[in-house]
Amino acid sequence: MMAFSWQRAVFLSLAAAMLVYADMKLDCGPDSVTVVWTEGRSQADLSLFRLGSCFPTSFSATQAVFRVDFNDCNFRRLVTGDYLMYSNDLTYGSSDSKSPSFTHPVVCAFARPKDWYPMIYDPVFSTVGVGHLVFHIALMNDDFSGPAESTTFALGSFIPIMASVSQKTHQPLLLLLEECVAATTPELQPDSLVYPIIANKGCLVDSRMSGSKFEPRQKSSELKLSLQAFRFGLGQEVFIHCKLVAWDPNGLDRTKKACYYVKEHGWELLDNYAYSTLCDCCDSDCKSRRTRSIESGTHGVSQKAVLGPLIITDETA
Repeated sequence: MMAFSWQRAVFLSLAAAMLVYADMKLDCGPDSVTVVWTEGRSQADLSLFRLGSCFPTSFSATQAVFRVDFNDCNFRRLVTGDYLMYSNDLTYGSSDSKSPSFTHPVVCAFARPKDWYPMIYDPVFSTVGVGHLVFHIALMNDDFSGPAESTTFALGSFIPIMASVSQKTHQPLLLLLEECVAATTPELQPDSLVYPIIANKGCLVDSRMSGSKFEPRQKSSELKLSLQAFRFGLGQEVFIHCKLVAWDPNGLDRTKKACYYVKEHGWELLDNYAYSTLCDCCDSDCKSRRTRSIESGTHGVSQKAVLGPLIITDETA
């Protein structure tokens, strides 16, 4: 999961601790870290040091100092076993052969608080389009009338998930799930093992091999998914990572849609069966024939969300 060996990782208690990596001193606090690089040879240009995306907080002729929060500098957070770990890289970039470029791992790991979990119900994310939009995604009970009473699901049972967007003064928008994957970590890393649920710009690929389906809409701003519990991550904590999109209801195309596979019928478009040809690309590559930019805010906005942890169990085992 990490670019460096576990032997180089240092596991720390919640109390601040000090680690020395050759010329680097690492002081891990509960919410922040101090990294000090002392240049004994006085050859390196200390202004060229970076901690992730951060410049030094201060530097002199012999020291570069970073005093930063874990929410800054692109720190990576990983929950593993009994530890909550933050990692980053201290890098030095130079074209001078006398002081070549190098990278040092920066790792702070704490005993995982027993009551620490990412938000289970209704994690809220906000973004601004033409007005203010608030996105929601949550585990629901069987009839979608309220939050789930349990986050444990038997293999083969259905996991009800509802996503929505509160539109307030915004023009009416259609809520879509562009992509969803399951993982066993709350943070996705480049080498994370994932189970694809929705892919290819709104295709419920899991429905190809299961009973998963989108439920009929009651509101354009809501999308209900009945996801059949899978074997991936069986018995472990599972997190569902999704990209939610609020889109122009009149702007559906091959890249903005909600499609699911119906046995004996093939791919169907949730919002208008007559236009199910938009789903024909679900078995290949869905590319738009029109040029639209979601980041521009002209037709919609998007937001990433993480739902979990939930646990899938095999009651027959």
